[in-house]
Formats: sequence, C-alpha cells, structure tokens
Amino acid sequence: MADIISETEMEMLDKVDKFKRELTSLRTGRANPQLLDGVTVEYYGSRVPLKQVAAVSVPEPRTLEVRAWDAGALDAIESELKKMDFGSSPSRNGGVIRINLPPMTEDQRKKMVKIVHSMGEDARVNLRNSRRDGLEKVKKAQKAGEVTEDDRERFETDMQKLTDTYIKSVDDTVAIKEKDLLTV
Repeated sequence: MADIISETEMEMLDKVDKFKRELTSLRTGRANPQLLDGVTVEYYGSRVPLKQVAAVSVPEPRTLEVRAWDAGALDAIESELKKMDFGSSPSRNGGVIRINLPPMTEDQRKKMVKIVHSMGEDARVNLRNSRRDGLEKVKKAQKAGEVTEDDRERFETDMQKLTDTYIKSVDDTVAIKEKDLLTV
C-alpha cells in the first residue's frame, strides 16, 4: 500500500511540475527566456530546440536577446521567431537578434489571468484523477483480500491529505502568477 501512495505522489508531483513549466511559458509583460523554450529551428537538416543553437538573455525588462553560437543558424532562428506572436517583430543586429516585447494592455492581462485560472483548474482535475486512480487500486486490493477495511480508510485519508497539499501548491502558484500578471 505504501508503494501505491509513493507512486501516486510521484505522479502528482510530475503533474504539478508540468503545470509550473507551462506557466513559465506564458507572457507576463516582462521578458523571460522561457518564452522561447518551445521554439525549434531547422539546423543542418533537423529540427533542434533553440537553446541548443543559441543563448537567450534578458538585457532589459522587456527585451529578449538571442545570440546564435553559429552564424549560419541566424537566418533559421530569425524566421522561427518571426512566426511567433510577440506584438513586435524581431530585429537583427550583427550576430544578435533582439525581441522588444510591448507592454500588455489591461484586456490582455485579464485574458492571461483567465488562461492561468483555466490551466490551474486543469491541473487540479489531473491531481484528482491521480487520487481516483490510487483509490481504485486500493479498492481492488481490498476486494482481493490484500487490504483491510481500516487500512483502506486510512489510505483514503492519506490520499486526501496528499491531494490537498498538491492542490494548495497549484492554487498558490496560480495566485502568484495572477499577481505577477496584474502588476503593471
């Protein structure tokens, strides 16, 4: 039974980590290198992540700077960045591509807050699904005679505490991101 709890806890931790990674890719009005984490570029005949061919930095609060390690990759990087919707197009100066992010409007901020809340709800649902799966495993074990009624009830209590802990983590993360979005 302890292995079911630890397995479920690892699953929940993975889901919370995935949620937090997804949140970092959302634009908040400030430049953040994670905005470009999902970008892949054509490099010598294959698609590779941007961070394998260039360094991304934040020289100013609303500016991303991309420095390619190989000058031959600059055209491919620039064309991929132009496909993204930053509100402005990237500008190239020598071996550096700069992306100036315009400030977000109030409407954009409110839309982003709604997206964050939706993502938070999806994460909570995923956590509850993990709890349900763990509870089903224990109920099967009880039917097979491997677990007593008292053990199953104790397990359900432990699973609920675990779920509550991770849901609180998601809620706290959503609150921090919302505050970050609404701060001008």
